[in-house]
Amino acid sequence: MNLTDYIMRLQAMDKLIQLKATGNASEFAQKVALSRSTIYKYLEILKDLGAPIDYCTKRRTYYYQKPVKLEIAFKDKY
Repeated sequence: MNLTDYIMRLQAMDKLIQLKATGNASEFAQKVALSRSTIYKYLEILKDLGAPIDYCTKRRTYYYQKPVKLEIAFKDKY
């Protein structure tokens, strides 16, 4: 997978998490074209980057515990 694909998957995951529309891990993986084990790896990466992700068993969805915004960009150094 190249960097562009990786970033696009993270953005797709973020959008589904924001919408609280991920489903369980298997459904989430299918929605973003990843394996279930890879979804768990990506979720851990997002958590390591500071994303407050949790899972609601009642609604069967991943969600952010507080409002966050995923930003992937270049910024001027000065």
